[in-house]
Amino acid sequence: MGRMPATATLHEHALGLSWVVDEPMERASHAVADEGGRVWLMDVVDDAEAMARVAGLGTPEAVVQLLDRHSRDCAAVAERLGVPHLRLPSELPDSPFEVRDVVQVPRWREVALWWPERKVLVVAEAVGTGRYFAVGPGPIGVHPWLRMLPPRGSLRRLEPDALLTGHGPPLIGPGTAEALSEALDRSRRDVPRMLGGLLSAARR
Repeated sequence: MGRMPATATLHEHALGLSWVVDEPMERASHAVADEGGRVWLMDVVDDAEAMARVAGLGTPEAVVQLLDRHSRDCAAVAERLGVPHLRLPSELPDSPFEVRDVVQVPRWREVALWWPERKVLVVAEAVGTGRYFAVGPGPIGVHPWLRMLPPRGSLRRLEPDALLTGHGPPLIGPGTAEALSEALDRSRRDVPRMLGGLLSAARR
């Protein structure tokens, strides 16, 4: 028998919809709609219930892949919806989003989306809200591979009211900007806690 597809937890919010796969890595995808009913999908994992809800948000414009290795189901979903699959775009013309470089090194190319009018930040991997990332006291954590050199320059200047990451549930509302700043500040200090968590997970 084939493996059953993983289920996902859906999070409806004022920006659209986020869904998080029920698995240890908590892969998250997002559909964000503007006031005109145009919808952009980010780092998509195909989930039947989520995609049915996305259809009610408006007209899909594109599927955006923000990390080189986050191919996930982006191409397949884009083809099915009849929209472009934009892999690591340098800009998104005719959209509310600015594209920001986050990590640009061999084997790790990552960009983020920033919607300045609504203070929405979409980050694929550099930071996350999943348990694998948020090992400190706050709801956000830096990716383990970036702990010693967190991407402060590209993210510090932004003060989001909403953070949508590639791993973990969305974080929306007061305190989001402060939580992001704190996660970047304590990135190195949380390394021992992070290593302890990884060892515990390995034992399990």
